[in-house]
Amino acid sequence: MFKIKPLDNVADREAFCKECGIEYSDGYFYYGMYNIEDGSVMGVCQFDIGSDGGYIKRLSNKPGYDDYEAMFILGRQTMNFIDKCSSPFVRADILAGDERLMRAIGFKRSGNEYICDMTGFFDGNCGCEKNST
Repeated sequence: MFKIKPLDNVADREAFCKECGIEYSDGYFYYGMYNIEDGSVMGVCQFDIGSDGGYIKRLSNKPGYDDYEAMFILGRQTMNFIDKCSSPFVRADILAGDERLMRAIGFKRSGNEYICDMTGFFDGNCGCEKNST
């Protein structure tokens, strides 16, 4: 079992980033995912929210820890939070995460980034028809 939580302090953010092999960047929001049985880090999502939508910089699991379903949930949880706070449009860095995972959570590649219109994703309609490729 795992839990996803907002990382509210710099020390937690830095620790999760280090465990997941990504660079900590000030000024971003962070969700951390950890194993509730032993407290070990499983993954982290580094993202930003603006008036025109969200931006996912990194969606990374801890090296050696491969739980596709858990990473899917971390990505969708982040997207849901962005949708509730801003607009239904989200972009992601081309290096944000595994391409298979990024496509599975709803992104399409557009040039040097991923994009997703989340309209309908979180109101009982996954939006799959609109975003499928």
